[in-house]
Amino acid sequence: MLLRGCREHGDLFRFRLGLRECFLFIGPEAHDFYFRAPEDELNAKAVYQFTVPIFGRGVAYDVSPEVMAEQLGFLFPALREAAMQKFALIMYEETSLFADSLGEDGEVDLPVVMNQLTVKIASRCLIGEEVRDQMDAGFAEAYHDLQKGINTLGFFLPNLPTRAHRSRDRARRKVAELFSRIMAKRRLSGARPDDFMQTLMDARYKDGRVLSDDEITGILLTVLFAGQHTSSVLATWTGLELAKTPAYLARIRDELQDVYRVEGAMSLASLNRQVTLEHAVRECERLHPPLIVLIRKVLKPVHYGDYVVPAGALAMVSPAASHRLPNVFADPERFFPDRFTPPASEDKQHHYALIGFGGGKHQCMGKHFAYLQLKAIWTVLLDRFDFYLDTPIPTPNYGSWVTGPKRPCRIRYRRRSQASSLR
Repeated sequence: MLLRGCREHGDLFRFRLGLRECFLFIGPEAHDFYFRAPEDELNAKAVYQFTVPIFGRGVAYDVSPEVMAEQLGFLFPALREAAMQKFALIMYEETSLFADSLGEDGEVDLPVVMNQLTVKIASRCLIGEEVRDQMDAGFAEAYHDLQKGINTLGFFLPNLPTRAHRSRDRARRKVAELFSRIMAKRRLSGARPDDFMQTLMDARYKDGRVLSDDEITGILLTVLFAGQHTSSVLATWTGLELAKTPAYLARIRDELQDVYRVEGAMSLASLNRQVTLEHAVRECERLHPPLIVLIRKVLKPVHYGDYVVPAGALAMVSPAASHRLPNVFADPERFFPDRFTPPASEDKQHHYALIGFGGGKHQCMGKHFAYLQLKAIWTVLLDRFDFYLDTPIPTPNYGSWVTGPKRPCRIRYRRRSQASSLR
């Protein structure tokens, strides 16, 4: 429907979603206008109130943009290169543990196992070892219930007392209690691990105030969702597309052998050299963006060209539609990772050609972490296994806010006999 609107009406058009009046900005030039608009015109906080029961009061979209920026700023040092080097090793270790558990051959429901694996990686990298150690003691179940709190109904009515929302609220309390126990134990013992939780425990606002335990919990949940939920979905789509593209998969394995014949062990440097695999990940971001639409509320009339978008409307961009514009991406329905290599470099035509991780001031700060995680996961798995998809690639499940494939989504695997240079 969105692509039809673009064909018939151009890069800005109006449609209705229930009782709400919506305007879609589509195409790189329209994206540029959208992402550069100030908060007092196109406002994210007014839209994403459905995240408040998950992340909690006093953080993220429950505070002013200035305070939110200050809170996220506490985390920037933990996403620098030195941290990423440590994360690469954690990603390798966690994926190797998962690979060892699979045996010689079998079948898995890919979205389920990718969600489990990325929760372990993200919790260990982005929160701390204690949370990873609590995975089987209730954290994974609670986190899963929080994930289910992000749904289409919850977007419109986040406080409606549905079963999913009641489970979400119980899970939020359980996670808060777990994190508070860990923080209390650290304060008592004097332990100061080098992780996000400790970074926040040591942080101070500009006015000198320390963060409360509930603020720390909310910020940690915010960054965990940013580093895990979309990564899980993209990891699933990447595996499905590669299983159906053996010629490109062979090129990834050739690259893997070339890189690790020199590098030996996985590291940030080795993963950065794997451009063939990264192009496959980015092509999956293009074809299967986890977020179908990004939304802002129009706080005052916005002028775009000859048109005025009225206050009170919802303004949107759609990665799913924009990534299929034939004037931006050639043969857009085709899985073709080479579109990102020179001289084509289709994503370089415009700063906002590829918007799977958003853009502007609200671009996902975990984008590079996500790329690194997906490359680490599939480097280990493709090194150790052959994968077989006996059915067509499943269609997207548009009933979920973060759009993965419809389930069941099962894929067969068989352990490879070739000796590996990766260790």
